[in-house]
Amino acid sequence: MLSNPATKDWYTANHHYLMTWLSQTRQVIEQHIEQKNQEKAKQRLFVDDQEIQQLANHPAFNSAPPALEQLCQILNLSLFEREIVVLCAGMELEQHWGRLCAEAQEQPHSDYPTFSLALSISSSPYWGALTQDAPLRRWRLIEIGAGNALAKCALRLDEQIFHYLLGLHPLDERLQQIGVSPLVVEDLVPSHQALSEQMVNCWVQAFQENRVFPVLQLCGTEAASKKAIAATACQTLELTGYIVSAQTLASNINQLHLICCLWEREWRLHRRVVFLESDRLESPEAGKENYINQFLETLQAPVIVSSLERRFIQRPLLNLEVHQPNPAEQRQLWHTALSELTPSLNGHIDHLVSHFNLSASAIHNVCTEARTRWGAEVLGSKGVAEESVTQHSHFGFPQCTALSTFLWDTCRTQARPRLDELAQRITATAEWEDLVLPPNELGVLRDIAAHLRQRSKVYEQWGFAGKGGRGLGISALFAGASGTGKTLAAEVLGNALNLDVYRIDLSAVVSKYIGETEKNLRRVFDAAEGGGVILLFDEADALFGKRTEVKDSHDRHANIEVSYLLQRMEAYRGLAILTTNLKASLDQAFLRRIRFIVQFPFPDVNQRTEIWRRVFPQQTPIADLDFQKLAKLNVAGGNIRNIALNAAFLAADGDEPVGMKHLLQAAKSEYIKMERPLTDVEVKGWIS
Repeated sequence: MLSNPATKDWYTANHHYLMTWLSQTRQVIEQHIEQKNQEKAKQRLFVDDQEIQQLANHPAFNSAPPALEQLCQILNLSLFEREIVVLCAGMELEQHWGRLCAEAQEQPHSDYPTFSLALSISSSPYWGALTQDAPLRRWRLIEIGAGNALAKCALRLDEQIFHYLLGLHPLDERLQQIGVSPLVVEDLVPSHQALSEQMVNCWVQAFQENRVFPVLQLCGTEAASKKAIAATACQTLELTGYIVSAQTLASNINQLHLICCLWEREWRLHRRVVFLESDRLESPEAGKENYINQFLETLQAPVIVSSLERRFIQRPLLNLEVHQPNPAEQRQLWHTALSELTPSLNGHIDHLVSHFNLSASAIHNVCTEARTRWGAEVLGSKGVAEESVTQHSHFGFPQCTALSTFLWDTCRTQARPRLDELAQRITATAEWEDLVLPPNELGVLRDIAAHLRQRSKVYEQWGFAGKGGRGLGISALFAGASGTGKTLAAEVLGNALNLDVYRIDLSAVVSKYIGETEKNLRRVFDAAEGGGVILLFDEADALFGKRTEVKDSHDRHANIEVSYLLQRMEAYRGLAILTTNLKASLDQAFLRRIRFIVQFPFPDVNQRTEIWRRVFPQQTPIADLDFQKLAKLNVAGGNIRNIALNAAFLAADGDEPVGMKHLLQAAKSEYIKMERPLTDVEVKGWIS
């Protein structure tokens, strides 16, 4: 017995309880051996219930029963099944247990527990414990070795169950091998806290009504927010959530059933919950989708699934749409993360919220990185101690201006890793002076910039967003012949507003397979959503055209693709631009849904003259260039740039300033490329 029960903790008492069961089982085996050796009539043997009960009443077990008792209660084990578990545990805990088993079975090589041995020594044996549906095999509590007779096969206690009996709670190694990680609790904004409470109420109600736990489905693009919401719900219910990637789920039915069994066992024994992450499958083939749905419907335990869109399964399901924190919540997150520095940022936080749609974790990461970079710069310039950098509010506005720059640049990088895989990032260095356009078209471009700068004030402070969420996205159509400056205009807007510009070739996005075009577009918009980038959809003619009469499913789906793109453009927080060479081919019904339309005309001679004046950088050495004569070349601005660049290389190779002879040679090459003749009228008087 325990010498001082009141001072022993649960682990000590639990170990003593388990070893007492083991000691009594040893005595039963030894008595069984003695009966056989003396050829006595066999008697069914019993453990000492009085001693076991006395141990079970130990004060250390007031909060929780011994692990063996918990195992039997949770998995509904009979006395015989309990005895088999203890019999197998002996192999792990006693050095000579194998020799004792061999002697009891009168088989020197059978130095291990078997069903036959358990049946012969138990006080309540029954064959039903050997079936696959009985708890021992249903819950994989034991492993059965090879052999011709089931009763003679070696039995081994499952490693996870052995740890459980000792009061240890590691995650099953087989589940660790598929790649899991625990959910981490983070502070939630009010809108996300409300979703977490909905999840809690749903499961509590199911428990109270003794119903199957519904699958909790979190839909949306922001994976970090969904994990934080799920983690808070689990913490509230005193559960532990583990992230499992749907990509790692077995594509073998037997292996899938094993994973389901192990996770259900983890739920029953450890209150562990699966958070199935199925947002972005690397190979979303139909077979994988079927296994995911089968996993959700087979697992008899609470499960949370994260996905971009709704999944439809037979099991009861609660679907919750997870959106980014609203602008007010994001603003509060920025203020909290920057704490004492916010007063000195002089409105920069509103500017950040207006352009970038970030989650709580993303805002925290941005602030951490930006403050680190800013602190390093302050240390370099001020020579102050690192730990006091964030306390120096007396550095004033210049330092906080530098911090706001770091914050802005760090926000810009948020979407880059995902977008770089889907689109081409354009380095925006062009300025307003580089654009040569008629006043009306130039004015529309400046209006676009004003809409982007002031969207926060108009939508939120002046209340236009409260009138409805439709049409709040800023969309534009740039129409004109190739080389007239459509891409250049996008660069100018990106540089003026300090935003990234990504070019997406719509001809490469459009797929002949029904549904694939929308998936491609969704990936682009989802990746860009938080980064405030300018999306430049090139070759819109590949998707937009005169709305055709619907004759078959392909015609119908072509219209659906266009509607989906416009819908995402209308909801996108940044600027989405479509470019086309043939505006006349676009349906007027679609054009009405676009906020700005800019026509890029073919430049006339005066505009071409101005383009030639601006095309050479200030550092470029030039020699007696006649811009009016150059303007006689009947080409667009893009061709002018090509000619100027090629001429610069020719001049540099001859170690000369750029002259008319170099431009003439470059013009000839450009016209050959365009498959057009270079007329004497265009180059008359270039070289005397």
